[in-house]
Amino acid sequence: MKLTADYHTHTKYSDAETTVLENVRRAKEIGLKEIAITEHGYSHWFYGIKRKETEKWLGELEAARRETGMTVLAGMENNIRGISGLCDFTEKDYEKFDIYLAGVHSAAHFDTMKDWYFFIASWWRFILHMKPTKGQIRHATQTYIRSIERNPIDILTHLNHCCFADVVEVAKCCRDYGTYLEISAKKQHLTDDELCEVAATGVRFVVNSDAHSVDKIGDATLAEEQIARVGIPLTQIDNIDGKKPRFRFAEYKKHM
Repeated sequence: MKLTADYHTHTKYSDAETTVLENVRRAKEIGLKEIAITEHGYSHWFYGIKRKETEKWLGELEAARRETGMTVLAGMENNIRGISGLCDFTEKDYEKFDIYLAGVHSAAHFDTMKDWYFFIASWWRFILHMKPTKGQIRHATQTYIRSIERNPIDILTHLNHCCFADVVEVAKCCRDYGTYLEISAKKQHLTDDELCEVAATGVRFVVNSDAHSVDKIGDATLAEEQIARVGIPLTQIDNIDGKKPRFRFAEYKKHM
């Protein structure tokens, strides 16, 4: 299994150590066909890219394209901000970006007080290794589903990170709306049994590094090991062995 592209990488504009150019140079060096630079979203308290930095950041992406000849996608790992499905992007942001990632993060600016309470409670259970309540699972499941329904999300990142949902129901929603489910090579977020159940829904996958350092760009080792253990068909993964995904965000923008 060889990655065609890595669609989840960070730079110093969010919480990584690297520059845009370093990420892109590394992608070219290891033979990737394209790379997405996907900073944490605007509503992240500590690590999100700032709106006022966006134009400078986009300029660095363009400079990296010119120097390397690589396809470099401008992306954001949006924060899912509540059960309404609210994310960081507004439609005014769409023209500046090429790819739309979204995931749940603990330090985001949540939509309502109810969302704040839910995510704080979920985070503490995650930290203390406690099982979520049935109510928390229902809330998390609806949060993920409504975000997919409301927004043209290309990739749902690290499902079940600090927010435990019914992963099968979320996967079905991804399948039906054309959102890819990420298998992360940074950390295993789904158990082998959960990944097996998710794959059985027919959802499409991408494998991403979630790189926060140059040496992790394109590194799919951890994901590859889990894929082999679980027996996920490689035909169900759309950014490996020369294949490229068909992303819904680009299709959506054509009809705006």
